Amino acid sequence: MSDRRYRTAIVGTGGIAVAHGRALKDLWHRADLVAVADVDPTRAKAFADRWDVPHAYDGLAELLDAQQVDLVHLCTPPEQHAPLAVQCLRAGVTVLVEKPPTLSLAEFDEMVEAERLSTGHVATVFQHRFGSAANRLRRLAAAGDLGRPLLATCATQWYRDDAYFSAPWRGTWESEGGGPTMGHGIHQFDLLLSVLGPWIEVTALAVRQARPTDTEDVSMALVSFDNGAVASVVNSVISPRQTSALRFDYEHATVEVEHLYGYDDKDWTFTPAPGHDTLLAEWTADGQNVPSGHAAQIEAVFDALDRGEPPPVRLADARRTMEFVAALYASAFTGKRVRSGQIGPDSPFTTRMDGAGAPWKEAASP
Repeated sequence: MSDRRYRTAIVGTGGIAVAHGRALKDLWHRADLVAVADVDPTRAKAFADRWDVPHAYDGLAELLDAQQVDLVHLCTPPEQHAPLAVQCLRAGVTVLVEKPPTLSLAEFDEMVEAERLSTGHVATVFQHRFGSAANRLRRLAAAGDLGRPLLATCATQWYRDDAYFSAPWRGTWESEGGGPTMGHGIHQFDLLLSVLGPWIEVTALAVRQARPTDTEDVSMALVSFDNGAVASVVNSVISPRQTSALRFDYEHATVEVEHLYGYDDKDWTFTPAPGHDTLLAEWTADGQNVPSGHAAQIEAVFDALDRGEPPPVRLADARRTMEFVAALYASAFTGKRVRSGQIGPDSPFTTRMDGAGAPWKEAASP
């Protein structure tokens, strides 16, 4: 392991930036947070004071002009992710982008092209991939110890009241890119996809049940996978009893996790099928208990940079998740099944997640 400490910066000092600041403080031996930037200079200064950051700027351009940094953490509202990430790449700086990485597949592919021309890289924050239990599950599944994957369920049922959507960028296609599919459930079904691998087909619905938004507040999908598994996915911001739950039924075991915004090993249960009791010992054998969270992913980013490799989650992996989002909306708004690879450059769902517009928008027109 390298003794190098990476010079890092945070752009956007709202709520999610606190998770990045805390993670970098925990990783002080590997990272030096040298600068922050925000369009609100007062907020940038307050954040810098809280986390003992020596420099605060009112924009990314000023920060990049003044500082030599190895990694920029993008914690801005979603509509700014793609343009700011491209700006970092043009400066040859690696960037860690909060979810969703872009508002559309078209934006995502522009970022892919910018990375191709840069010495820098883009990683997307999908921190639930990085807990020790998720790593253990992928390892046992890849080894074939669990047998064939048969069935999975994925539920992100959260509660956000009307006041939550008073922030002008929330609940709009133009600024947030979507509703709970894009901004809330994406963490859980990204973990689902990281375990089950390539998906084949999506059948979905999306509805606006209660919240004063342009986007959906509930979506549901049925998904089939390359390996023969099938899954259901639910995303909600109208559920008073909040939960984030995943269940994987394999031939030889059921593996489950229920948590809210992050898990550790105590949140997981492992149930072997009759005749496969020895699997429980394999599940507990490594003795690790690394919680999911920003610290786990950021440490994995530094590990990759130490090895001279692109950091996780790489663009190819994140695109599979973003294509799933686009397919869910396309199926929901057209009433048709959507296959992987079907949303091409000419599809309206390439440039906007709502395609030609959500059905309720049309219904509300005079």
